[in-house]
Amino acid sequence: MNLTREGYRLSDERELLDLEAISNYLHTCYWSPGVPREVVERSIEGSLCLGLYGPDGVQAGFARAVTDGATFAWIADVFVLEEHRRRGLGVWLVESLLSHPELDGLRVLMLATRDAHSLYQRFGFESIGERMMIRAVAPAQLYGSPAEKLTE
Repeated sequence: MNLTREGYRLSDERELLDLEAISNYLHTCYWSPGVPREVVERSIEGSLCLGLYGPDGVQAGFARAVTDGATFAWIADVFVLEEHRRRGLGVWLVESLLSHPELDGLRVLMLATRDAHSLYQRFGFESIGERMMIRAVAPAQLYGSPAEKLTE
């Protein structure tokens, strides 16, 4: 996946990720304070990742999904660096991640957030507690009901 908008680029190409910049941000944010770089690198290895890059090609944001590729995904580590905010890039990043072909057709998407509920609600997520959010689709909506299959 490679998308461009107003000089910014979104890509799922791992070789473009600036692990130093991602690790530095995650090391200081509220959901993973002090996380070691090695842990960040392992989490990236086991995830579908999108990098957001500024007009200068430098890492401007990041998002990842941990998924089984069939039914479930956990959305994590979504951020846009301060100097790139208030341009709609966070919405674009989340929208692009959720529409990635590897996440298409999943029944359950979950995440945790302290302060971005309104962002995720626009994509169909509902709160299931103070921080947890979920977007679930009934299997019948994705695959049809068993009764329909019997009458075909």
